[in-house]
Amino acid sequence: MGKVYVFDHPLIQHKVALMRKADTSVKDFRELAREIAMLMAYEATRDLPLEEVEIETPICSTKVNMLKGEDLAIIPVLRAGLGFVDGMLSLVPNAKVGHIGLYRDPETHEPVEYYCKLPKDIEKRQIFVVDPMLATGGSASAAIDFIKERGGRNITFMCLIAAPEGIDVLQKRHPDVDIYIAAKDQRLNEHAYIVPGLGDAGDRLYGTK
Repeated sequence: MGKVYVFDHPLIQHKVALMRKADTSVKDFRELAREIAMLMAYEATRDLPLEEVEIETPICSTKVNMLKGEDLAIIPVLRAGLGFVDGMLSLVPNAKVGHIGLYRDPETHEPVEYYCKLPKDIEKRQIFVVDPMLATGGSASAAIDFIKERGGRNITFMCLIAAPEGIDVLQKRHPDVDIYIAAKDQRLNEHAYIVPGLGDAGDRLYGTK
């Protein structure tokens, strides 16, 4: 079973609290999402493989540890997942970025795919699927289904806020996927929104409501 990691770092918790506030501006919300993504990515990439290489410093030759290749892929779930990309790229600027487009049917709350574009060598890459909200778990699970169908295997899921229901669904459907969460909330309401949550992350990122 993949691990579930809920961040308790004070900086992350403070920034999530600011994002929850109804009066946080679009500009600030967007900047906070980028900052949290960078902080979370720092921890989520802890187990990336290293290799020993020889370099020249201004003083002498020495052996150092460097990343064994940079075969990473960041896959945001459109559109809200885009808010995580810049923060992660600031740490791993050579990562490839794919996109998965899903929308949630307003009646069934089930995900419907409308777009999927991944790096051609996705099967060789460490993949980070990013979406701010893990609510029912349907969209995250479907996005990972699409990646696996195209050969992706080494997958990590990252989100801002998760409901217990979504965590359970994602773990059952994809027990091999690690889940990194900035904050674990109480529950889903009757409209399948996370409580207390922060509202619609896409609308708050792009000012569309």
